[in-house]
Amino acid sequence: MSENQAADTPQKRPDTGTAHNARVWNYWQGGKGNYEVDQQVGDHVAGMIPIIRDIAFADRQFLIRAVRHLAEERGIRQFLDIGTGLPALENTHEIAQRIAPASRIVYVDNDPVVLAHARARLTSTKDGATAYIDADAHDPDTILRIAGETLDFTKPVALMLLGILNFILDDTEAQAIARRLLEPLAPGSFLVLTHPTTEPELGGALQLEAMEFWNANAKPPVTARSSKEIGQYFNGLTLLEPGLVSCSLWRPDPGDEPTVVPQLGAVAEKH
Repeated sequence: MSENQAADTPQKRPDTGTAHNARVWNYWQGGKGNYEVDQQVGDHVAGMIPIIRDIAFADRQFLIRAVRHLAEERGIRQFLDIGTGLPALENTHEIAQRIAPASRIVYVDNDPVVLAHARARLTSTKDGATAYIDADAHDPDTILRIAGETLDFTKPVALMLLGILNFILDDTEAQAIARRLLEPLAPGSFLVLTHPTTEPELGGALQLEAMEFWNANAKPPVTARSSKEIGQYFNGLTLLEPGLVSCSLWRPDPGDEPTVVPQLGAVAEKH
């Protein structure tokens, strides 16, 4: 029997006067779930860092490859996708359930526009489950409590943190959130993560000025981190090859000619 759920929370009104990350990201990916203010900020940031649309594309392609690998090669049937953003052409549940129709996916976001689109489009196969939690990444206990109604934490889960910990500005808090989310997951679970980086050889310096503009004109505020800082999220886990790399270079499909982007990505296993 199929399950499609959304947390019963009061309907929030979208803030159309300030650019929001999920909507701007959607604009960069060519989507329509955005407002004029999102387009204006998105265009300005793109003028400062022209590679931003490549970053958005690379991040989504990384998600597709990582979910496909975990579902096909590692037998993962449960995914907890935090900071899911607006639905795109290929979403976590569509990739996973195409491979294994009984897969169970929980999406988490706190943008009302994302919630409205999720209710309409993030629907499950009849054998699996797709649920949506309206919650904040700063509150991992609430996320885990509600996600546990759909996912079985005694079995492996893929924890998806794509472009979300960069909105936790305090390094110690960001690491604590990642650890808390991993804590109840069974051995054989995986952490799938992307994060903007300051590494100069990847073009990270371009991001810093653009992020200053973003933080003055959009929500939520964002930060980039070094590869060493990002690598700490994987402490105690086993990184899959090729390790922590520009997300476009993580197991590219045959024939791809990926653009190197200042967005690191990796997949690691919990033992």
